[in-house]
Amino acid sequence: MAEASGAGPTPASDRTRSPATAAALALLDGFVRAGVRDVVVAPGSRSQALALVAAELERVGAIRLHVRIDERSAGFLALGLAVESGRPAVVVVTSGTAVANLHPAVLEAHHSGVPLIVCSADRPVELRGIRANQTTVQPGIFGDAVRLERDVAAPVGDSGEAEAAARLARTAVAVSLGRDDRGVPAAHPGPGPVHLNLQYSEPLSTAVHLDAAPAPAEGDPVTDAATRAAASVDADAERRPKGALIEAGPRTVVVAGAGAGPGAEQFAREGGWPLLAEVTSGARFGPNLVVASRELLNEPGFGDRVERVVVFGHPTLSREVPALVQRRDVEAIVVAPSGIEWYNPGRRVRRFERAVHAEAQPTPLPPEAREWLGRWVHASRSIVDAGLPQTLGLMSGVDETGHVSDYAAQREYMKAQLAAVREPVSRRMLVDAVWAATWPHDRLVFGASRLIRDADRSVAGRRITVHANRGLAGIDGTVATSVGIAIASGSVTRAVIGDLTLLHDVGSLLFGVGEVRPRLQVVVGNDGGGTIFDALEVAGSAEPDAFDRVQYTPQTVDLSALATAYGWAYARATTRGELSDALAAPVDGPSLLEVPLPR
Repeated sequence: MAEASGAGPTPASDRTRSPATAAALALLDGFVRAGVRDVVVAPGSRSQALALVAAELERVGAIRLHVRIDERSAGFLALGLAVESGRPAVVVVTSGTAVANLHPAVLEAHHSGVPLIVCSADRPVELRGIRANQTTVQPGIFGDAVRLERDVAAPVGDSGEAEAAARLARTAVAVSLGRDDRGVPAAHPGPGPVHLNLQYSEPLSTAVHLDAAPAPAEGDPVTDAATRAAASVDADAERRPKGALIEAGPRTVVVAGAGAGPGAEQFAREGGWPLLAEVTSGARFGPNLVVASRELLNEPGFGDRVERVVVFGHPTLSREVPALVQRRDVEAIVVAPSGIEWYNPGRRVRRFERAVHAEAQPTPLPPEAREWLGRWVHASRSIVDAGLPQTLGLMSGVDETGHVSDYAAQREYMKAQLAAVREPVSRRMLVDAVWAATWPHDRLVFGASRLIRDADRSVAGRRITVHANRGLAGIDGTVATSVGIAIASGSVTRAVIGDLTLLHDVGSLLFGVGEVRPRLQVVVGNDGGGTIFDALEVAGSAEPDAFDRVQYTPQTVDLSALATAYGWAYARATTRGELSDALAAPVDGPSLLEVPLPR
């Protein structure tokens, strides 16, 4: 492909292109050269230059293009793509309310530290403030939730505009990744969203044709940062200082919240301390794991004996953890490598660190440390095992040759087996079954419903990849996020969500024409409404009809008809046997599995 002053590609229609198309081409070309691979487009008139250039870039194999008619779905799809890939995804929208519809996804990206680039089209500045159609104040619309914002003047075809657009693309990618223009980690809040508000004047676009795909610039430090991030983690870890030393001594527990990562497990193991890891922490494995942490934090001899707590990530699934952190007799240490806010319930935390390492412990552990860790781990196992369904014994009534020797005993065995298969699905049965069906190379997504809390109370330690939108812990865009994760990973992905979470994001069941349909199974625990609110204290005193109407919000949607309408496969599991069969079936496209649950 021919180059124009090193700033971007020269399309075949170079002599007839509009300034809007030229600027859009230079910007998106710059994104590609900086390592962007996914662009999500929602339709609109003012953004047509960006959309048509994106379509051309897809044609030549430079990007994966995803088209959604709803901007909220588009934003959360981009979020899921970025969460899984580690690269910023670009979402393109037109002016007006289209931009505002991205706010939930931008907020989630901000609080979760996810690289996301919003490109919003806008009227030129002279049309603002005069009631021009579809025009509002878009600069600043996301407030402090974006790491960088640029309000870019409408291009007029001047020399230097293409180079400026390419430079802006590199900067946007770098900042979204928490880096500077040289690809070096910046003194900055870490990865997060960037907003480019792009003014365009008439003519809004002209045809564009590329001869070949733009290639990432050789030796571009931002490209290197985006494409080599995973490979450089170990090398970076060797060069980085280990952080503050956390000495042995006080009775300590390690809490791993959402996004903590495997470093929290390693820290707990090195220190010989109990690990209280949430299901979305990325640290829910290892010999020090305490699954029944909520119960033990309330149990005499456990929670009341804690002298120090070290918190990684963002704990969101229990009341016991923030209560522990706020206790005056407990030293709380919060660890976060980046971010603009520290986890600080009650504003009681006095020590914050960007990195820590534990004082090395001898092997075996000293008696006091071994007793402290052992009592937590063994008690947790006892609590979890007590809640498991009784397992059936060996087949009875059959001798060692395989022949029936006691017909009555065999009949009782078969009746028990049949009863187990026909047992109605409970919440714990559901999350345990999905957890067991998930392989290390699969992906698992939880919605913000009761089910993630049930999983957090019971599922055993396994080193699998679990995602959830826990930045703000809302149900917004969970289906779209799951679709993005499934597309970016290419792996079998299961999303375990509640019925209201599905209905809130039902538009995200719609795929763009000609796009890859990922291997995604959305498992919907359908209890007819928001039973998570039944746990509120007021549920016991409020007038039942009023509570149900405004909190439980009952629904009777036919999910099978919904799946058919959007072209998804559908199955329903009401018993243990049906659930096992449904989870064992191959996931070769998008499917909806409905699991009725009692209120």
